[in-house]
Amino acid sequence: MKDQFIVSGGARLEGTVKVDGAKNSVLKLMAASLLAEGTTTLTNCPEILDVPLMKKVLEGLGCEVVIEGSEVRITTPAQPQSNADFDAVRQFRASVCVLGPLTSRCGHAKVALPGGDAIGSRPLDMHQTGLEKLGATTRIEHGAVVAEATHLRGANIRLDFPSVGATENILTAAVLAEGETVLHNAAREPEIVDLCTMLKSMGADIEGEGSSVVTIRGVDKLQPTQHEVIGDRIVAGTWAYAAAMTQGDITVGGISPRHLHLPLEKLKSAGAELETYENGFRVRMDQRPQAVDYQTLPFPGFPTDLQPMAIGISAIADGTTVITENVFESRFRFVDEMLRLGADAQVDGHHVVVRGKERLSSTHVWSSDIRAGAGLVLSALCADETTTVHDVFHIDRGYPNFVENLQRLGATIERTQEEELF
Repeated sequence: MKDQFIVSGGARLEGTVKVDGAKNSVLKLMAASLLAEGTTTLTNCPEILDVPLMKKVLEGLGCEVVIEGSEVRITTPAQPQSNADFDAVRQFRASVCVLGPLTSRCGHAKVALPGGDAIGSRPLDMHQTGLEKLGATTRIEHGAVVAEATHLRGANIRLDFPSVGATENILTAAVLAEGETVLHNAAREPEIVDLCTMLKSMGADIEGEGSSVVTIRGVDKLQPTQHEVIGDRIVAGTWAYAAAMTQGDITVGGISPRHLHLPLEKLKSAGAELETYENGFRVRMDQRPQAVDYQTLPFPGFPTDLQPMAIGISAIADGTTVITENVFESRFRFVDEMLRLGADAQVDGHHVVVRGKERLSSTHVWSSDIRAGAGLVLSALCADETTTVHDVFHIDRGYPNFVENLQRLGATIERTQEEELF
């Protein structure tokens, strides 16, 4: 039987919460361990479902993986396997990040086309084009992407869009390629910088990470390393919006506020009081939020992963909000569940217009992806009675101890097993 969350509305969230390592970083760092023979150790890893899923992928490639709390140790053999297990890979999108390391290290990679969240198509065209510029041949066959290369050489590569996944796969392929690679219009996310920091500690020669132009000079060999995963800015941003939506007061630790500059500024514009520290921030809201417009963009723009939280706060804000989604075309399916909660929202292409009301109405809602699930829980805290959130396994993939943290902050929420509704 699947789990569900029973959420009672009306609580004001108050207290302190510390975020763990970033989901969008740890999985890519685990994949990067394939680049060096020996044992790589990652610390500050989040205890989420996707980490053991990536463990299964790496074990299928011949690695030994040990997870002990927030520490993950990966021992990579001298010659990894190059076929990523179909059953493991298809369960989550991040598994495609083994494509670059396997192509670089083994000269061959076969990775099943990945699954994951239902937020729209995320084709591998730019991944393939980048690898082909480096000298690989690629094709899609029998539900898998295949890359082969006898010798990778540096190249000038320009991405049509600053794709995080394509940037990661090109980086991890180029670090062992002959010569210099210059990647233009690269993704600038903090998770990209974290990956480059780890690769450099392994012996890679990289410059420009965090900017739109990254230069990689290939080296002959990399060494295993130990690396601490950066804090999860999306989880931290979720807690920030939880404070504002419940007219609460939450201090968040374990995260650089620079990684959330625009989302925190949006909360200030909505009426929240904000204090920032070197490794955290505090959000306090004493009145109903004011409506603020949003548009999602690659970093340093407003993160698409916080779009459900933007819709959630807009649904109970004073005024009308226009939210524009520029990254994933299907992320607005979350709006259908918000309508169940009584939100006044209308989708028009890649825009949604939300007219705020003082309180939502409780009901049954269903998570379609990690962030939508978290957004539904926060919105349920703003409803009149008790809401049941289904398919919460999505939330468990990205939020460690989500229920326990909410309870400590004052929410009335419990995890139960689902019963037949009809």
